[in-house]
Amino acid sequence: MQATHCYIVTGASKGLGKALVERLTENTKNLVIGIARSPMEARPQFIGLELDLADYEAILMNRAAIFPKGPFDRVCLINNAGWIGDIAHNGYIDPEAISRIHRVNVIAPALLMNEFMNQYDRLRGEKLVINISSGAAGKVMDGWSGYGASKAALNQMTRIAQYESDLKNRGFALYALSPGIIDTPMQETIRSASEDSFTNLEKFKSFKSDGSLRSPDDIAEKVMYLVEHFRDFPEVLQDVRKF
Repeated sequence: MQATHCYIVTGASKGLGKALVERLTENTKNLVIGIARSPMEARPQFIGLELDLADYEAILMNRAAIFPKGPFDRVCLINNAGWIGDIAHNGYIDPEAISRIHRVNVIAPALLMNEFMNQYDRLRGEKLVINISSGAAGKVMDGWSGYGASKAALNQMTRIAQYESDLKNRGFALYALSPGIIDTPMQETIRSASEDSFTNLEKFKSFKSDGSLRSPDDIAEKVMYLVEHFRDFPEVLQDVRKF
């Protein structure tokens, strides 16, 4: 059976990305392109691309593999990959970490969104972009200057891309989705930070100890609800805790 829906998922080897891939590949109508730095197990309807999203040249060189021509009734880019970065106060951040967090969290999704909207501009089917953002985009937390700033940039570029699509009636639906607090390796990194660099450390440790973290499967279900019911969500900025 030829796939009628195509999903491109970054950060596909673990956490929310892996949960999305597992859910999507259960349906034979879906072709799933997974992007991650680590190798991924081959399976029917799934193509794994081993790419470092901090390398913008690698993204551009693999455009044809990332965005197949179709035809498709639905194409959906889920920019899920993200990095918490170097949890440290300004003045003590590794310079390479400053560069890398913006390459992974801002430049990579910007490039992928740009290529997606170019490749599928004339497609008559459903065309969705889900950029996984964070509540940190609107909060001031010490040690998270890179992460908060990069997610704020992701929100704004998503809003502008939607505005541009609407101006020309191009038919794209774009969202910056805050996924809540998920039990992923990123949370492990946060809990291993120094309290000197992150005064919210004990609060984030308590999320794990009191069972407040949501599972990747739970949030994958929310993401797919947004995809399947996107016409009910007119606003670009969305939060899984509100639907």
